[in-house]
Amino acid sequence: MAASRPSRSVSARDISIGCERLDGAGSWDTLEWTKIEPVTRSVSHANFEFLLEAERVLDEGHGVVLVNTDEAGTLFVTNFRLLFLSDGTRNIVPLGTIPLATIEKFNKMVVKIQSTSRNTNKSSSRRLLQIIGKDMRIIVFCFRPRTKQRRAIFDALSRCTKPERIWDLYAFTCGPSKFSNLSPKVRLLNEYFRLLGKGFHHASMRMIEDGSFTMSNDSWRISDINFNYSLCQSYPFALLVPKSVSDDEIIQASNFRARSRVPAVSWCNPETGAVLARSSQPLVGIMNTRSTADEKLVAALCAQLIDGKDSRRKLYIADARPRKNALANGAMGGGSESSSNYFQSEIVFFGIDNIHAMRESFARFRDYLDTHGAASSDGMSSFLRHGGWTWGGGNLSSMSASVSTLGDSGWLIHVQSVLAGSAWIAARVALESAAVLVHCSDGWDRTSQLVSLANLMLDPYYRTFTGFQALVEKDWLAFGHPFSDRVGMPSISGSSFELSRNASSTGSFSSSPLRQSSGSSQASNSSHAQNNYSPIFLQWVDCVSQLLRIYPFAFEFSSNFLVDFLDCVLSCRFGNFLCNSEKERQICGVDESCGCLWAYLADMRSSEGRSHAHYNLFYDTLKHNGPLLPPAAALAPTLWPQFHLRWACPFESQAGELEAECRNMAIKFSELQKAKEVAEMKAKEYLAAMEILNVDLQNEKQVSSSAMNLAKRASKENAAIQRAVQSLGCRVNFTNSSDSTVDVESSLMETSQRLSLPRRESEYTMEHNDRSDLSVSITVEADDVAPSSSPLGQVCETLCPLRTQGRGCQWPDAACAQLGSQFVGLKANFDAFDRLSIYDRYFKSE
Repeated sequence: MAASRPSRSVSARDISIGCERLDGAGSWDTLEWTKIEPVTRSVSHANFEFLLEAERVLDEGHGVVLVNTDEAGTLFVTNFRLLFLSDGTRNIVPLGTIPLATIEKFNKMVVKIQSTSRNTNKSSSRRLLQIIGKDMRIIVFCFRPRTKQRRAIFDALSRCTKPERIWDLYAFTCGPSKFSNLSPKVRLLNEYFRLLGKGFHHASMRMIEDGSFTMSNDSWRISDINFNYSLCQSYPFALLVPKSVSDDEIIQASNFRARSRVPAVSWCNPETGAVLARSSQPLVGIMNTRSTADEKLVAALCAQLIDGKDSRRKLYIADARPRKNALANGAMGGGSESSSNYFQSEIVFFGIDNIHAMRESFARFRDYLDTHGAASSDGMSSFLRHGGWTWGGGNLSSMSASVSTLGDSGWLIHVQSVLAGSAWIAARVALESAAVLVHCSDGWDRTSQLVSLANLMLDPYYRTFTGFQALVEKDWLAFGHPFSDRVGMPSISGSSFELSRNASSTGSFSSSPLRQSSGSSQASNSSHAQNNYSPIFLQWVDCVSQLLRIYPFAFEFSSNFLVDFLDCVLSCRFGNFLCNSEKERQICGVDESCGCLWAYLADMRSSEGRSHAHYNLFYDTLKHNGPLLPPAAALAPTLWPQFHLRWACPFESQAGELEAECRNMAIKFSELQKAKEVAEMKAKEYLAAMEILNVDLQNEKQVSSSAMNLAKRASKENAAIQRAVQSLGCRVNFTNSSDSTVDVESSLMETSQRLSLPRRESEYTMEHNDRSDLSVSITVEADDVAPSSSPLGQVCETLCPLRTQGRGCQWPDAACAQLGSQFVGLKANFDAFDRLSIYDRYFKSE
């Protein structure tokens, strides 16, 4: 127990019925209502941007102070949560905002604070509302005096936190929205298929309806014996059982197990044949009753030989209870197995306490955090609060007492017990290829913790997002962990968690007049004894966080994911974790009527991809691709800062700041990686463009080479024409200008005449597409030049016997073009030459 604080002790004479008195008012300056501007106008509910879908305000209180942080604001009660809005920033204050389903209990308190003035003995009273949450927080609101706001808020909480019917929960009011839930039965079958080594099969509702899901391998089969939940109401519709055992034998064995929860396979290794099974306690009683069918079913778990050898695999029966508790249950018809009745078996007791011990331990742990936290609910006990040098009472002995109080809570010891038992089971399965059967009393609390945690250690698939969902849905939801009873919500029968609602606080407090123990008072104990509320699933998630701390590279998800996941479970915002069994959820139509938690979390991750806070930056699939087998020394647990300290010590809870910095660096690295990829894509585009240009250049070179060849051919033909003309006794000179200058020398003409003929394209011209600049043309003498006046025409007329009278020269269509040496008077045009069929045989010298 924490040491008492002399500076804030409460004397008996100062305590009256329904009220308490606080010595000194130095820590309550912010509660002086003269400093708070009264809010007289009502806020329009329609303008609340912070409300969720289908969420509506039921009541509100103005000028309310959150004692934990000395912050004034407006308190709203909606059909989903208790919401605190800061008057200064108009933002939601996370500490003061809590879902209604997350509230474990609430109390009204009246505190009298004596005036500090020496001239008066008057005292002022403070009307407080204490909220104790299932998520480790204890918050206190202080209301304005002489108003009925506290009563209105209290009455609204009384109506909403304890709905009479399950259909009155917000999950049904909101509906599935965009987070629809596919049938969990389909996902369960897909997980069974994976365990059987038949992952290539995909389950469907049609397969469930026609009963074609009963597949098997050499050792195990999927049985539909519980399809209508006639065998066991808290088991799933499909069971994975030994192939050698018939359904009739399973029915007989169910009579020997508590609540008919027969041994069923939870995980198996198709390569080694190792198996992990679960059940409830056997009904041996004080007469040590036996069941042949049950013994055969358990023996079938280890019937397969090890590596084909003659030796049978070892059978371990792990009883999660302390041995004395198992013996005590024997007096009530239960008990534990005897190794003499089960061949080659060994019975092991783990000594894990029951749900009631876990509940009380959790309450003490929560009180410890609130007492010694920085945002404690009494507004005074935090370290250096209000500039004071106090630390849990102000002296070194108080510091030592706080450490002792943490140990006295027993929470970390219970976490270590669950971790150690799970590690032992995983080691037997992985190292010895043994068969392990796990059970407690009913087989749905400690059994679910041990089996699912051992699965997490054995199979890397369960350490991914998809695998973690499959694990929770198989070993917690399908196998009937009573979430409604453990979380404190109404079940299908209408019964619900009986909240402790005291009209006023009674008794004294060990450390502060504002701190009422959340689980250790007599009234609280009697209330808890009448219900089955217990943080069993929260404790399991705590164990997962411890494994994540020990093996930071082995999990795809981060600690932030576990916090958000646990908040969603406790809030009952979605329908996945409502009711006590698969059968009850089917009757209520949860899958069709409520949203899906897994779809909501997946939608959160999709917004940022792998840079989202739910992803573990250090996840390495190759580093831990096998089972995790932590040694005992590594299983010493510690506080889970992101969850345990986030309300009481918000600054110290940021243990993930290093991870946040790494995440920012990873985001920057990702951006650089994307920029690099963009640059590489551009570089590839440039390389492709260069290759295209190189191809074009090669084509141009080929075209150029072809043109050069054509030019050479034209040059040869030009030389041949020159020889032909010269054979007529003429000399022809070609120029590069647009006009061709022809020098004609003939024996018929005594003098040389230099003729410069204007170029006129004839109709016999053809362009070369590729090398037009090298093309030449042949143009006949202009028709408008009279033969008698043109010397060239006279030469042509004299020498050309084929020239017709009255018409100009018809070359190259004239017959002279087909003769070897009977044409003169030409003007060079290589375009025309290209149309000619001039062969060297015409100009061969004789």
